[in-house]
Amino acid sequence: MVTGARPFTHSEPGTAESRWRERPEWADLEHADALLSGRGRLVVVAAHPDDETLAAGGLLALAARAGLEVTVVLLTDGEASHPDSPTLSRCDLAVLRVEESRAALARLAPSATIERLGLPDGRLADHIGEAVTGLVDVVGERGGDTVVVAPWRHDGHADHDAAGWAAGVACGRTDAVLWEYPLWLWHWCEPARAPWSDLHALALDIDVLAAKQEAVALHRTQVAPVSNGRGDEAVLHENMLAHFARPFETFLRLDLPNDDSLDELHDSSSDPWQVRTSWYEQRKRAVTLAALPHERYSRGVEVGGSVGALAETIATRCDRLVVVDESEAAIAAARSSLRGLDHVDVVRASVPEDWPAGLFDLVVVSELGYFLSPARLRRLVSRVDTSLTDDGAVVLCHWRHPVRGWPLDGPRVHELWTGSSALPVVATHLEADFRLDVLSRSTAHRAGSP
Repeated sequence: MVTGARPFTHSEPGTAESRWRERPEWADLEHADALLSGRGRLVVVAAHPDDETLAAGGLLALAARAGLEVTVVLLTDGEASHPDSPTLSRCDLAVLRVEESRAALARLAPSATIERLGLPDGRLADHIGEAVTGLVDVVGERGGDTVVVAPWRHDGHADHDAAGWAAGVACGRTDAVLWEYPLWLWHWCEPARAPWSDLHALALDIDVLAAKQEAVALHRTQVAPVSNGRGDEAVLHENMLAHFARPFETFLRLDLPNDDSLDELHDSSSDPWQVRTSWYEQRKRAVTLAALPHERYSRGVEVGGSVGALAETIATRCDRLVVVDESEAAIAAARSSLRGLDHVDVVRASVPEDWPAGLFDLVVVSELGYFLSPARLRRLVSRVDTSLTDDGAVVLCHWRHPVRGWPLDGPRVHELWTGSSALPVVATHLEADFRLDVLSRSTAHRAGSP
């Protein structure tokens, strides 16, 4: 969920910088030195071209000097900054503002790159899924080496709030570290009500601050009038710009937002993947059941049970079965479809963190792995290996086509799993649409076995 925008306009005088400077809380702010430590890559997210320079221009310069790989992601091209301009069209503004960001970035971090998502300025809240997907594509599997810096998700500007939310979700999916920067907060907030306990300060050297001010000046469509005509006024007046002439920059390190996309999917449909009606899904369940090495299992677990269709099939081969999913809507659907099967327990849990206690001789992971970050997937492999009985089996089954919005796809899930697990692969079934692997030390499936 994205917070609502604050009722302010950029043309208002806003909170004077002198009122901010006089606050005693500055002396107690934690340092943001850890922001760049231990990572080789910085990704700065901007809702509009100039956000990155105003709020994180010094950070960009420091990261470049430290040898980090630097990428700026422009979610929009900023085409809506002058909606009543008699001089420039939205297309003109988009071109100019992106070029201004390129020029500013060249001054701060010459080797940095810019990625543009081209989402509509002023309507990011309606395109959060696309923003998340774009940011996940940028970070990829390199999240463990990446720090993402994005607008604060409570900055009060609808696009900034959406950008921060999307960045948080993308970081959760990729294992990247998230820091957030306030920008419009300095304009609308009463200083006494600022989130002082969450703020961290990054000190800027004199030369870094000078480079930042030069870069800010390069955003000419924002810091100066486009023309003398009505509608071409500067967006950033002197009172606003004063907040970004400080000898430090300010960032927040907060918990990531909840990623409720799968909950929303299950809320929107009682069977989001048509697992009950699709012949493809019915046949895939039959293939999964046929691949199980043992005839019967004493205690199995299905991870990511969704609406319970596969669990209903697996339950015919298990004395006890635990079905796990983290979506409340999915759990409700699974409990309804599995009602009457007393040997099946449906549990809401987030794996690998909330792994069910005890040992299992069957673990089924079907169409789930790509909804985990790479680090969470590896932790799940470890959890499964340590909770499997000596003759137990692990069944992996995943779609082989591209998966948007997450860093892993099905083939990569199987590659990471089989490369991390101590168990050998004893069977593989490969089709154009899905891959199924069975990992086990058991020989029950071999010819001549009792």
